Amino acid sequence: MNNNEYHIDRALEANDETLAAVRNLLAQLSTKEHPMDMELLSRILDSECTLLYLLRHIPTGEIVGMITLGTYSLLTGQKWWVEDVVIDNAHRGKGLGHTLLQHVRSEVAKLGGGSLLLTSRPSRVAANHLYQSEGYQRRETNVYKLEVPAE
Repeated sequence: MNNNEYHIDRALEANDETLAAVRNLLAQLSTKEHPMDMELLSRILDSECTLLYLLRHIPTGEIVGMITLGTYSLLTGQKWWVEDVVIDNAHRGKGLGHTLLQHVRSEVAKLGGGSLLLTSRPSRVAANHLYQSEGYQRRETNVYKLEVPAE
């Protein structure tokens, strides 16, 4: 990373600091409530298919950004999904979104490569511009969603 005021680490264990930071960042990502608790955070961090990277502001020690990378294998190859790209409001406009995206691209390359995918609503103009500037290409496809309730 070029900016020496920030550092990215993979979150490896659930703790109060990480849980509080994830809750704060999720609240800035969406007005929808996200039921994040220690049990869910632990399950995510223990998963071999989900990697959570945290961006820390070195002078304050505060976690100010995050990006989630999910993966699965298919007959058509390894797929990697970028999710939950968030920079704290107080740290936006410094190129940190680029930094997080470049970090996960490098991680995917180290882990064997594959297709790196993400989705973004058209209304998120700045995010869409960011992804396009990083080389992501818009695909012509339909995304369908079905909520399946637990039994």
